[in-house]
Amino acid sequence: MTDASNNDGEMPRCAQRGLDTVTLFEMPINTLTLSETLVAIGAHIDAGEQGYVVTPNVDHAVEFAKNEVFRQTYQDAAFVLADGVYILWAGKFFGKPIKEKISGSDLLYWLSEYAAEKGYSVFLLGAAEGVGATAGRVLEEKYPGLKVAGVYSPPMGFEKNPEENQKTIDLIRESGADICFTALGAPKQDLWNWRHHKETGAKICLGIGASLDFVAGRVKRAPVWMQRIGLEWTWRIMQEPVRMGKRYLIRDAYFLVLLWREWRRG
Repeated sequence: MTDASNNDGEMPRCAQRGLDTVTLFEMPINTLTLSETLVAIGAHIDAGEQGYVVTPNVDHAVEFAKNEVFRQTYQDAAFVLADGVYILWAGKFFGKPIKEKISGSDLLYWLSEYAAEKGYSVFLLGAAEGVGATAGRVLEEKYPGLKVAGVYSPPMGFEKNPEENQKTIDLIRESGADICFTALGAPKQDLWNWRHHKETGAKICLGIGASLDFVAGRVKRAPVWMQRIGLEWTWRIMQEPVRMGKRYLIRDAYFLVLLWREWRRG
């Protein structure tokens, strides 16, 4: 296991239980297969622990480099799972191989199936009104035995309104859900999970971006072949050219700087 301690010498939580971990772009990343991930999360839930998952991709790497608060979400995360082929390719190039790409969108399905088998309940937080309910029905039909304990679409900016934020936390806690899928978009969902995961009572909170829209059929996800060769971002730009174009073509171009820095670090 590569030394994953930060600049202060403090070991990130995701590396403290002996899970294989590498440090890439200064981010600690667990290098696990899907089966290893499910077993580790299951053990975490069965032990009654509370935590959250972050899924680094190019956008996360750029945010991590520029946002000191966001860096703390990685330090305290129970699991850090690589979401994006560019992260995997970079790891291989720099001699820090990561076993498998485990995106939040895929983990929504895999964890739901695993939850149905293990008897865990889930909560779906975020997306537009009605999308979560539709996604919940789809998942329950796809995975018999899955219990969707609750669904809620909070209003825009809820996290800045103490009353609305507390209402959201209370709904999750009162549902008794073991897993909370948080579909608020990055970095908002990761910061919210970091700040409030313990208050929700859920054992695992996982940011899943637009995944509820994918499940509900509201937005079509990129074809698998595009995902495999790192072109999912072009699909997203075609769907939302202004918002996603600004993110992927302008903001995330800073990833080239991060590659250069990683190379300079040796």
